[in-house]
Amino acid sequence: MQDYQLLRNVLSKNELLKRDLFGEIRKVTEGGELAIMRDTRPARWWLRRLARALLQREARALAALTDIDGVPQLMRSDHHTLLRTFIPGRPLFEYRPHSAVYFRDAAKLLRTIHRAGVTHNDLAKEPNVLVCDDSSPAFIDFQLAATTSSRGRLFRAAAREDIRHLLKHKRSYRPDLLTARERSILDTPSPPARAWMFFVKPVYLVVTRKLLGWSDREGAADR
Repeated sequence: MQDYQLLRNVLSKNELLKRDLFGEIRKVTEGGELAIMRDTRPARWWLRRLARALLQREARALAALTDIDGVPQLMRSDHHTLLRTFIPGRPLFEYRPHSAVYFRDAAKLLRTIHRAGVTHNDLAKEPNVLVCDDSSPAFIDFQLAATTSSRGRLFRAAAREDIRHLLKHKRSYRPDLLTARERSILDTPSPPARAWMFFVKPVYLVVTRKLLGWSDREGAADR
């Protein structure tokens, strides 16, 4: 209990970016550098186990993506907390990128992540796609990411959905850059995605927007 209180006292001196039912996210200083701390201990008791599971998913994904530019680097994690590097930038909906180079590099970054055996699974949310200070792309918030050494059917379907969601953002800001193949991908969601949209998403929207008060741009300050 004393250790937890000491941690809270230290974190209270740093910037709170987000507080929700799953815990807190703060911008902290680690070794003289800015970092992001995710802490599940303030989570509601009935969601604490899920919050920890999501934190561990993020830790596994970031560990698999070590030394890849454009994703946060894992600094350390334990049962309750995760510390990762800070990526300075702005969410997609704030910057509204129109550079063809940006979308080309974002697609290249996504291919690199997939080659590492990781699917993001939450790129539909614009706050998870950043335009960095040097105008390069970055992806954050890997809580829903899946990490595997297999390239089976489920991995390929999830990877395709990552691509399709990134193409949705490209369609929003530079539809003129879409190729015929990219338009075909946009028009043909995978069977799991169609099942999600018809059966799961309506319930998900009721829970997240009506009960929890979230939106698609929730957490825009979480870099």
